[in-house]
Order: sequence, then structure tokens, then C-alpha cells
Amino acid sequence: MSLNTQKLDAILARHATVTDSLNSGPDAERFVALSRELAELAPVVEGIEALRHAEKECADLEHLLADPSTDAEMRGLAEEERHEAVRRVEETAKALRILLLPKDAADERGAILELRAGTGGDEASLFAGDLFRMYERYAALRRWTVEVLSASEGTMGGFKEIIAEVRGAGVFGRLKFESGVHRVQRVPDTETQGRIHTSAATVAVLPIAEAVDVVIDDKDLVIETMRAQGAGGQHVNKTESAIRITHVPSGIVVMMQDERSQHRNRAKAMDVLRTRLYDMERRKRQEAEAADRRGQVGSGDRSERIRTYNFPQGRLTDHRINLTLYKLPDIVAGTALDEVIEPLIADHQAALLGAEESL
Repeated sequence: MSLNTQKLDAILARHATVTDSLNSGPDAERFVALSRELAELAPVVEGIEALRHAEKECADLEHLLADPSTDAEMRGLAEEERHEAVRRVEETAKALRILLLPKDAADERGAILELRAGTGGDEASLFAGDLFRMYERYAALRRWTVEVLSASEGTMGGFKEIIAEVRGAGVFGRLKFESGVHRVQRVPDTETQGRIHTSAATVAVLPIAEAVDVVIDDKDLVIETMRAQGAGGQHVNKTESAIRITHVPSGIVVMMQDERSQHRNRAKAMDVLRTRLYDMERRKRQEAEAADRRGQVGSGDRSERIRTYNFPQGRLTDHRINLTLYKLPDIVAGTALDEVIEPLIADHQAALLGAEESL
């Protein structure tokens, strides 16, 4: 992926145009659109300016070295500086290439976070609960909001399933690599002989769909109402407030019973349905685009085991990038989760760069 000078000039010109337009006092709607565009352009413009500054430094040194009138001492200093200048050009050019990569339009959206206990019985439910609390604490550190939409508790604690909505800047972009099978190795509290058990939970992260993203025809829906059920099967209330919506064409079924209001449960169920349909269409598009490329970049398949949490050794391993960290307590607390997420983002960017350069 070479850096096209004309393309960079066009970005700088567009940045200047947007800045002038904002200064001219546009109406409220246009002001919001221009402000958003300016925010997207700003880091790219900074990257272009940094690259051009580094290139000028390099060119000045080359000119000094090519000048026969340059004395020996100055030539020696210029030689030393040149290596550092070349390194700066390479680093700023790489950073700019990453900024110029095609953006995933969904990265800035909020996300629906779905966790389900997998193999391992009660221990899997407890692990699903631990994972949810890890994401909840991580969200709090990033000042995101988390709202539980639906939860089914395990018999010993944790969750058989929990679905939550996470809102904030760049939620999906940071959490999307969490989709997959998470495996845990630890000694359960109920284990009397100290044996290590292995269990698993699945995580799905879906970008939140807005009403304009997916059109749902009412005739494609089968909507059923029923009494909400509590733990152990007892009725939470005597009205039919629980909702189950089936989208016939896709076969997607969403059930919501956490709210006492049927209207609220229906609204939440429709939000989740819309998000799942949006995610399904988005994946289809990505697969079609990947098929046209020479190298496919990160599918994020939720059926694959992506990570192992080994509690006896305090070790976390992400199998996709062979990352091993011996700070499991901090990661599960949410405070060190970025140390897992950042390398995943970097690896994804490197794969995208490789794919771009091979075209």
C-alpha cells in the first residue's frame, strides 16, 4: 500500500474546506456532520504533516551529505542523524498507512454483548459470570454504559446466558475481537481433591443496529406473549409480559422477560433482533469481500476457541496471536484487558496492511 501524494494532498484540501465551512456558521444539522468529518480527518492530517516533516528532515540531511563543501565534522554528524531520520520516515509512513486503512463503519457503534455458558455445567455458568463482570468493569473504566437486557442465572451462580447493551465511543471496535469460545482452567470451589477442571463460555459481540439499518416487515414476525418465569420456574408476575419474537425468514428467535412491561420487553426484543439481522448481513458482506481478496483477514468466527484463562498459573493465552500474559487477576479485573485487546487490534491492522499491499 504505497502512499499516493495526490491522495494525501486531497485529504489536506478537504480538511481545509471542512474547517472553513465550520467557521462560516452552518446550521445545526450541517454543523454536526462537519464536526464529525473533521474529527475523522484530524488524526490523518496530523499523520500526513508528521510524515512530511520527517521526509523534509531526511531530504535536508541528504542534501547536506551531497554538498562537496560540507566539512568532515558536519558530514559525520549528518551521517549519524540520517539513520534516525530514515527510521522516523518509516515509522510515520507505517502509522499513516494504518490511519488510511478502510474503516469498519461499525467500529464506533455500541455493541450487544452476549455470553453463554458452554461445556462444564455449573462451572461454565460461573465463568460466564466472571467474563461478564470483566467486561462490565472494563466498560466502567472507559466510561461506557452497560444495560442488561436479558439474563438467565445458573443454579450455582453466574449465568447460563446474559445479554447486555454497551454504549459509548468505539465500543464495537475494541470489543469485536472478544467473539469466540473462551476456555477456563481452574479448581472449582466444590472440588474437594484439588483437581483442575476445564469449562468454556461463548462470547458474541454484535454492533448495535439503528432502525434505519434494517427494515423488518411485520408479516415476517411471529410474536408470542407469555408469563415471565423466575428462577426455579415460579411466575415473576401474573400478566403476560414476556415476549418471544421469531423472525421467520432467518429463523432468529429472541425472548425478553426482564421488564414487567410487555411494551418494554417487545422494544428490547426488537432491538436485539434488529442487531442480529444487521450482524448477519454485515458478515455476509464481509465474506463476499474477503472472497475477492488474495488473503482473508480475521473472520472472527465465534465457533473457534480464542483464549484460555489458566487460574492456577495466573496465565492468559490468546491462541490467535500466540499472546501469553502472566497477569490473569488484573485482566479479569478489567484493568489489564487493554493489554490483550491492543495486540489483537495491531495484528488485525497488520493483516489488513498485508492484504492491501498484496493486491
